[in-house]
Amino acid sequence: MGRVWHSDWFGPLVVTLAAIAIVGVLNPSFLSPFNIQILLLAISVNAMIAFSQMIIIAIGQMNLSVGAIGGLAAISFAGMMEVWGLPWPLAATLAAGIGLLCGIANGVAVAVTGISAFVITLASLSVFKGINLGITEAQPFYDIPDAVKALGNETFLHPLPWLVIPAALVAVLLWYLLFRLPLGRSILAVGGNTHAAELSGISVSGIVIVSHAISGLLAALAGIMLVGRLQLGQPTIGDDWLILSFAAPVIGGAILTGGKVSVGGTFLGVAIVAIITQVLVLFSIDPFLVQVVLGGLILWAVGVNRLGEIRAQRQVKAGRA
Repeated sequence: MGRVWHSDWFGPLVVTLAAIAIVGVLNPSFLSPFNIQILLLAISVNAMIAFSQMIIIAIGQMNLSVGAIGGLAAISFAGMMEVWGLPWPLAATLAAGIGLLCGIANGVAVAVTGISAFVITLASLSVFKGINLGITEAQPFYDIPDAVKALGNETFLHPLPWLVIPAALVAVLLWYLLFRLPLGRSILAVGGNTHAAELSGISVSGIVIVSHAISGLLAALAGIMLVGRLQLGQPTIGDDWLILSFAAPVIGGAILTGGKVSVGGTFLGVAIVAIITQVLVLFSIDPFLVQVVLGGLILWAVGVNRLGEIRAQRQVKAGRA
């Protein structure tokens, strides 16, 4: 119980359960099968967005181009089906490959030049978004196959939507990668102390490239899922992902300086954000408050993490004394 109490996911879990209970009492329609389905659809897509940023936070960097990569993959997926007539599995595979290549490009640029990932991904954000608008001419792709629409909105076991499956699989695979495989331990080691990781024989450049590649792939998957969810390839997909991509991992216990992330905590952070958004809709509260609340949650989570670091440092000093 002590380990559970101090785990990164325990606090977000308590907040999530408390929010569900309180809102369910205040508005019983919140727990209706239809509303649960809508909530799970939002969580599924947003979890993929959050994971794409979480893997970069793990190495102590940030990826400002997450939304641009997801948007480019989304319109590529929709465009290949509408313009070229490709079957959706092939189009999805190629779109995911585009996201992977975008991530590799970011990682190589950071590793080779030594320039901050903040600057590199800020520049690539503009590049990827420009390609997006060049392909679409700011016009959506509407001709989405019925199979994709069904996977994006229907359920396999009511009220569980199909999109829950890829989100759950990615969560399990990421947890296994980060906490059970040498590659994952290397990613966290680079985030915890780059110099020490390099001295221990870890290829820091290689880890940076791999992490950005995974981030690009996950962002692309989020874009593909959102095409099915929205039932069209919208050029604006990804434009509003940035705050969410940071909010969920930080709420889930991630430290922005790197070396510490929580897959379960991030997933619960996504759930908290989705519940807040749903509550604002149910109670007819102005949607602009979502951004205000998200900003406040980020500040709160960063403050809690910082207090934890200060306490740990004091305990170390007290032990030495």
